Amino acid sequence: MLLHDSHKLFFREPAGPLPEGSEVTIRLICDEATSVVLRTWMDEELCYTMMLTEENVWELGLRLPRHSGLFWYSFIVYRRDGRTIRYGNAYDKLGGEGAIYEQGDPESFQITVYQESYRTPSYMHGANIYQIFPDRFRRAATASVDKRTNRLMHKSWNEDVMLYTNPRSGSYEPIDFFGGTLTGIQEKLPYLKSLGIDILYLNPIFQANSNHRYDTGDYTKIDPLLGTEEEFKALCAEAEKLGMRVMLDGVFSHTGDDSVYFNRYGNYNSVGAYQGANSPYYTWYTFRQFPDDYRCWWNFTTLPECRKDNPDYQHFIFKAKDGVVPRWIHAGACGWRLDVADELSMDFLRKLRVAAKKAKPDAVVLGEVWEDASNKVAYGETRCYCTGDTLDSVMNYPLREAILSFITGQTTAHALARLVRHQEEVYPAQFRYALMNLIGSHDRSRVLNVLCGRDGANLTRAEQSTIRLTPDEYSLAVNRLRKCVDILCALPGCPTIYYGDEAGLTGCADPFCRRPFPWGHEDKELQSYIAAKLSHRRDSEVLKYGHCAIEAKDDDTIVITRTLGAVDALGNPALSRGKEVVTVKR
Repeated sequence: MLLHDSHKLFFREPAGPLPEGSEVTIRLICDEATSVVLRTWMDEELCYTMMLTEENVWELGLRLPRHSGLFWYSFIVYRRDGRTIRYGNAYDKLGGEGAIYEQGDPESFQITVYQESYRTPSYMHGANIYQIFPDRFRRAATASVDKRTNRLMHKSWNEDVMLYTNPRSGSYEPIDFFGGTLTGIQEKLPYLKSLGIDILYLNPIFQANSNHRYDTGDYTKIDPLLGTEEEFKALCAEAEKLGMRVMLDGVFSHTGDDSVYFNRYGNYNSVGAYQGANSPYYTWYTFRQFPDDYRCWWNFTTLPECRKDNPDYQHFIFKAKDGVVPRWIHAGACGWRLDVADELSMDFLRKLRVAAKKAKPDAVVLGEVWEDASNKVAYGETRCYCTGDTLDSVMNYPLREAILSFITGQTTAHALARLVRHQEEVYPAQFRYALMNLIGSHDRSRVLNVLCGRDGANLTRAEQSTIRLTPDEYSLAVNRLRKCVDILCALPGCPTIYYGDEAGLTGCADPFCRRPFPWGHEDKELQSYIAAKLSHRRDSEVLKYGHCAIEAKDDDTIVITRTLGAVDALGNPALSRGKEVVTVKR
């Protein structure tokens, strides 16, 4: 027999992530060994001989390094028959019961060692988040006038999105606008409050050429079509009165080519990098051959990539009070969701965190990271975003995939439970209880389409535009969406709703996942169901802060148990005690 199960306290005590300098005891059950060696590494590789403490139980206590990072370990077992066995993490790297490796070094078990002082904003723990694509949520009067002529304005809010093709490039261009505004969002704050929302996450709001605004034109100005800085401040102030906060989208890996900084088309009254080396912004970018061959995000020439290591660029983003990050926090934002956070260097993220926290100690810094955020390999570097020096938390895309796969029958309840246990093992509680747990977003097909198998993944945009769900498909999708929301509201972290999902919006991928909110045509039953779930979650200390246990009753049934005793899962004295059990059968 050979067994180490990192998900169980007997084998690793204490379990899960640990603060720097902690003591940990590691145990292995083996009835065929003459000796066992524990192989570890963080700063260097070390080997320890384990002690046989009782029948077939090998044990070793050690102290973790006094600095944060990832601590790895595996076992070398010397058998009585003279064979040597290497034993390590499961083949899928998700912890739990280990595996024997016949050849080569095994995958290692992981202990996340985090800074003892690591704290994330308390208002994030268990908060309900609502993501808004600003152009498509609500149109209302604004004090500004947008004079640009290259924007295609829809006459009616209820029109469908437009597939505009640039006649020069032949490619799709997102320049059709419905005219959603900040005052429109403000008008609907009572609705969002009734839905149970705590935090509004807004996709980019700064001046840009496209309707998605990820091609920033000017970080210092609200897009005129959305409104003014004063209107943004008013939105934040009114949201605060209702107990809600506003989180902004930070796009710092690249700008737009049509921007005050690059100014490729001369639309701005500035000397942009495209105009030559005399531009104050020239060193923000990398020209391979001036002026048209430059580094750009994923080879989109409309998105020239910024040199995040450039001191002038960093000063512009981080400068106290006037820098982009602190400026908009001072204007009322609770913090930033960072676009493509894994394309920002760790040094850049550390400086951004410092700038945000100086502006407001409880400012949130949340990253877009699609994989395991405790052990992400990006640009040849292993990065851990949850040790306390970079991000407060991330968007939980692995959970999204696990939930949707379970509910649609592609995987079992056991797979979902395994992913949740893995995140408990590698994410510190401060990080885990602030995760943005989403199932819908602006860059994926609408969840209702995904849930009935009509996401149009292999179709052209023109073909996707014709997809409409039948009544039976819609009914199936809604039933499954309710179960997804049940799971989101039962797990630690922040249940997140993409605008319109609660109202029954459908559509394939961009741009059809960005249709305008169907005011006056909502699915009232679905809306009421999700509002009831989110409101209960908002009011439940157990669901927000309680300890979590998850098990697969069978392939089709997941059971989530949340308990709250004298101390909550974050180590704070609990204000109440209780237990809630949520069972979801697909």
